[in-house]
Amino acid sequence: MAIGTKIRTYYQGAWHDEDVAIMRAADHGSWVGSTVFDGARFFDGRAPDLEAHCARVNRSAEALMLTPTITSGEIVDAVREGLKAYDASEAVYIRPMYWGLDGDASGIVPKADTTGFAICLEAVPMADQNASTTLGRTQFRRPVLEDNVVNAKAGCLYPNNARMLAEVRRNGFGNALVADAMGNVAESATANVFMVKDGEVFTPIPNGTFLAGITRARHISNMKADGIKVHETVLTFGDFADADEVFLSGNMMKVTPVTGFEDKSYQIGPITRRAREMYWDWAASGA
Repeated sequence: MAIGTKIRTYYQGAWHDEDVAIMRAADHGSWVGSTVFDGARFFDGRAPDLEAHCARVNRSAEALMLTPTITSGEIVDAVREGLKAYDASEAVYIRPMYWGLDGDASGIVPKADTTGFAICLEAVPMADQNASTTLGRTQFRRPVLEDNVVNAKAGCLYPNNARMLAEVRRNGFGNALVADAMGNVAESATANVFMVKDGEVFTPIPNGTFLAGITRARHISNMKADGIKVHETVLTFGDFADADEVFLSGNMMKVTPVTGFEDKSYQIGPITRRAREMYWDWAASGA
């Protein structure tokens, strides 16, 4: 299902101005779910951290026992070619992806040398800087490497996210604040999370249960360069209930202010606004 408009598809070495059908019914990815993807963004005429996203999709493929068929540099080149069809004023979601074509004799393990590849471009507007969300608690948790491919951006992880979102939305919240296997905060259902207390920033330390995002790393770098103290540490739900500000960090919208967690309310504070401002300034610099 498309999430945007003006869709373009790179498949079998060429760009197509449509939402091309790329999977067959018997593809390994169709019926066993061996799919990985990454997401980058194009806005204001730039695609920040595109190289990092294209490199990560290849690492994700390998983590899911798929063999990348194109180098990260070639993915970057293909994306930049595809983006020429869009105006600099348009915001585009960039999604390179791999999936298994054939399985081994069991049908479960993907054959290493048969991998599908495509890139999907969709025009998806960036959120308004004042758009915000609220967080609620969910019974569902982040998995660990021993029971799922948490070291990949894999499609098979997303049904867990979906049931988190469905649960908290039934309770009137926009997103879920999610625990790891130990019961500490990992991230939200859709993005990494930061909190602010007494002018300092805190974010859950990467512990193998969630994907520490490329945009997350960029925010940490920007804030540290700006003199803001940033701590990667173990955080509890109580810490978030006691926070001064909370915001989400993800590729799709970069910074999403959080205005409430369960019965706690927050203002969209100065560090949240500064994080967004610094990201846009960094992106505009072309660094």
